[in-house]
Amino acid sequence: MINLAKLDLDIESMQPSSAANLNGLDLTRVVRGLDLSHYVHIIMIAGADHATLSMQALDAESDSPVSKGDGASAIRANMRRARMRTASSLISRAHELAEQHRILREANDRIQEDLNAAALAQRQLLPEMHKDILGFHIASAFVPSAGVSGDMFGCFALPGNKLGIYAVDVAGHGINASLLSVAIGHLITPEFFGSIAFDAGGTPDLAGLVQNLNRRFCSAYNDGYFTMFCAIIDKITGNMDMCQAGYPAPVYVAPDGSSRFIGSGGFPVGMFPDATYENGKANFEEGGLLVICSDAASEAEDSHERPFGALRLCDLVARLRETDVDSIPGNIDKALRDWRGGKTLEDDLTVLALKRTKTDD
Repeated sequence: MINLAKLDLDIESMQPSSAANLNGLDLTRVVRGLDLSHYVHIIMIAGADHATLSMQALDAESDSPVSKGDGASAIRANMRRARMRTASSLISRAHELAEQHRILREANDRIQEDLNAAALAQRQLLPEMHKDILGFHIASAFVPSAGVSGDMFGCFALPGNKLGIYAVDVAGHGINASLLSVAIGHLITPEFFGSIAFDAGGTPDLAGLVQNLNRRFCSAYNDGYFTMFCAIIDKITGNMDMCQAGYPAPVYVAPDGSSRFIGSGGFPVGMFPDATYENGKANFEEGGLLVICSDAASEAEDSHERPFGALRLCDLVARLRETDVDSIPGNIDKALRDWRGGKTLEDDLTVLALKRTKTDD
């Protein structure tokens, strides 16, 4: 049955004739045309047992057309009562579902608020760098694909006129990846880096640092893993000691404009307890440029599902070497968005650019 007061239905404004001329079929069609937040169950009771009228009622989207009829009135009455009980049960169930939906919506809103707070806390840990450290000009950008992400990076001065850098990309997305990346960010402080990334004789040992992290994150209480690149650069000599653990190889552009990838692959951290890692070396010349990008750069796909690719990224970095270092991360982000036709990236993007500007005596 239809309660017009509850529907707040202005019949006069919807029907050119008077309200008295609005029959049951017309009223049903009007109700079905309303944008209501709930479903209205309509039982249409015809004055006679008329098959055509019943079909018209169904066409008008009446739920349960029944006829008063003159014959077997007791059966007709029982049928009407049964239809009313069914409608009442459906309406009660609809109210229960609506209440459950309200509770779920409120819970989802609270979860989203918590995720937004987690995303803000994570961004506060990620340094938006545009500064000089030990004769290196450093710029960075972080472009998350969602509210929370699994990227983390850092760059800081170490004792002995050395620069420490690292970049981490946690596998997966969402709150689990974010929590792991935040844990890594809290762990890898300049003090931790300086005490773990050197051997007993004071020689840089980045493989030892990664090995230490692998032991920590291969515990039975952790099921996440991450890729990583880390390095120590001597500001006087330009010697760069590094270790690559599954992270994409950085691009190095020499002062003469030649470009190449540096690094030797390696296993992710936290995946295999017995994994071993290797130290690598390179020379960071004055005027040289090093750009570290997460795999969101090379894996970005265009409308034809073609990845941007490592070689295209290497060529892009080489073309950007003469531009201001501060603009390089943003230019890479723009190139990737252009490649995707303006669509956002499907993965979190981290870009860290370093240019060796001078050597202090």
